[in-house]
Amino acid sequence: MLEPNEPGDNALILEFKVFRPGKEADLEETAAAALAQIEEKNYVAALRAKGIPAERIRKYGFAFEGKTVRIRRG
Repeated sequence: MLEPNEPGDNALILEFKVFRPGKEADLEETAAAALAQIEEKNYVAALRAKGIPAERIRKYGFAFEGKTVRIRRG
């Protein structure tokens, strides 16, 4: 998580996952799994507890396979 220094700035939640062919079909599915983990583990709660409004919290799921990257925004 990246917390803002200024009250009006955005907070970022980043989740990184490595693509595993036996577990996911493709990078898109891996990136979706990264976003799902953000929701399942309720990472937003820590930022909300510090007074950061939900509309200022950005969520990103990153999926890697070698040098290839897929990013999904939640």
